[in-house]
Amino acid sequence: MGTKYALDPRTKLYLVLCLSTLCVAVGDLRLLLAILLAAALALKAAGGSITAMAGKLKQFVLLFLIIVVVQSIFTRGGAAVLRLGQVNIITDMGLVRGTQTLLRFLIVLISAALMTTSNPRDIIQGMIQLKIPPEIAFMVTMAIRFLPLLRDEAMDILTAIQLRGVNLKKIPLLRRLKMYTYLLAPLITSVLLKAGDLSLAMEMRAFRAYPRRTSLRTLVLQRADYAVMALVTAFALGVAAAAISLK
Repeated sequence: MGTKYALDPRTKLYLVLCLSTLCVAVGDLRLLLAILLAAALALKAAGGSITAMAGKLKQFVLLFLIIVVVQSIFTRGGAAVLRLGQVNIITDMGLVRGTQTLLRFLIVLISAALMTTSNPRDIIQGMIQLKIPPEIAFMVTMAIRFLPLLRDEAMDILTAIQLRGVNLKKIPLLRRLKMYTYLLAPLITSVLLKAGDLSLAMEMRAFRAYPRRTSLRTLVLQRADYAVMALVTAFALGVAAAAISLK
């Protein structure tokens, strides 16, 4: 049996660019749902876990609902769904706008998760071969790599607080928010320590010592990459045509 080919990081970057651009340019809910489905399928095809992604997003259900409601409140026009006296609190147009914002947020998150399925060194190499400055490529890769570490660090701090007998679920909302502010000091300290170690490692390896850098390994686009990029381009053109026809 042949080994399964992993998509080139440049192909994934093109996927992320197309999907993110489409979700901003398109406003129809049906098209946004189609883009969200395409992003989920792309994540699955790239080797990511949709189940794991859904499990992580469950933690932000309340935040998603708040986004929809707030967006709805500050959108004028449409038939009233919830009124307080003569003031329209929530309208049908506001709910549509809120749902649009939520779908766009989910599309961007799932699209960004595509890059986590690639090796960080391959991402850097792919960006460099696209003529992106090494400094920018390195910063983007470090952001992708360190965000999960910061999340784990915050979870460890929360676990330490709960082990000391603090039940966050039973604390009033205002005190809970104040409790969360206490997480910032150890979290920022951890970030600064990691940044110091990283800068020392970069200096020891002579990062930016020479204007030109050579690479031991060069990425080469395969037929599968060209096929995926052609498919995504056709999908993007189809969505754009559908969006124009619906206006």
